[in-house]
Amino acid sequence: MGSGRWYLVGAGTAYDGDVLVVGGGIVGLSTAYAITRAAPGTCVTVLEKEAAPARHQTGRNSGVIHSGIYYRPGSLKARYAVRGAAEMVKFCAEYDIPHEVTGKLIVATGRDELPRLHALVQRGRENGIPVQELSGAQIAEYEPEVRGLAAIHVRTTGICDYGAVARQLAEASGAEIRYGAEVVQVDRRAGLGVAVRTARGDVVRARVLVNCAGLHCDRIARLTGDEPEVRIVPFRGEYYELARTELVRGLVYPVPDPAFPFLGVHLTRGIDGGVHVGPNAVPALAREGYGWGVVRPGEVARTLAWPGAWRMGRQHWRYGLGELRRSVSKRAFVAAVRRMLPAVQEEDLVRAGAGVRAQAVLRDGGLVDDFLIREGERAVHVLNAPSPAATASLPIGREVARRALAVLESA
Repeated sequence: MGSGRWYLVGAGTAYDGDVLVVGGGIVGLSTAYAITRAAPGTCVTVLEKEAAPARHQTGRNSGVIHSGIYYRPGSLKARYAVRGAAEMVKFCAEYDIPHEVTGKLIVATGRDELPRLHALVQRGRENGIPVQELSGAQIAEYEPEVRGLAAIHVRTTGICDYGAVARQLAEASGAEIRYGAEVVQVDRRAGLGVAVRTARGDVVRARVLVNCAGLHCDRIARLTGDEPEVRIVPFRGEYYELARTELVRGLVYPVPDPAFPFLGVHLTRGIDGGVHVGPNAVPALAREGYGWGVVRPGEVARTLAWPGAWRMGRQHWRYGLGELRRSVSKRAFVAAVRRMLPAVQEEDLVRAGAGVRAQAVLRDGGLVDDFLIREGERAVHVLNAPSPAATASLPIGREVARRALAVLESA
């Protein structure tokens, strides 16, 4: 997957701009926003294949502003989530975007979860996050219908409308945003910049390319001629809406399994007042496979051609079977919810939309557990930025912008 014999950049090339960002999700738009603030006058163009921003991971999540409690101290996720949560609240307040700092509960429902809950308390404190430990009886002070053996309250967690954040970033960046611009070919020649061709036949030339393509980031990296050494394996997260919204006041999470990057089925009162229940995590049969009926055989074949996909499956097949069961059986999904919310009934859950997580998988089957940003010649690639990337989008954008401007300066 390279540019082959297609040459659109050469000596004397007239550039359309300085930096070309591929991807109009929240990370790509945060990057454009950061570049124009750090280096006023820099000409930035954003190519987004959809008709509007935030159509995929950014606009298809539960809208949580994560505190950073889950992430390994010192990791990019921990540092950027803690910093990003405070910055996201400030950004929303500045631009009158709906948001609220609600706090959340992480609830242990089994004795085997208590050591992991205590480990989260320690991790939260190492990450500088205010954490309050609760007994089982104290849970009712925050959530009268929730039951558990113990819990922790994390007060810096919040909610917002990330679609509105993305739209504001697009406007405030001053960048040129081109919608309906799917990148199908890239030409990068040594010392001569980068040109891309879109599905409509347009050609855009720039000095530096920034790849924030989310579900397609590994493909874009390979189009530039860089080998990302990971592949995106898409996982669909399916949601229900809670009909009896009075059962939940705020945000309620189970204790996650540290072996996986998924947080488990949780309860989230969104900024619109509705309560989201989910998500699970099942393999998607397309990178944008928001339902079992969306199947793209070529994408499935390319996923299965990556050795890491098979090795990941062998390592985690028991966990995967449980997730699949909750996907096909509403009763099994309800049973998972009842561990924390025993009052919920099957008829209380109404099927809602789904999202797809762009999970980077290594050749050995390992799941990349931190944000991953790599550089190539005249290119910067964001290769793993699933949750909490929306929370951390402002710090991520500054880091990607810093790298892109350094490449631009040296070009």
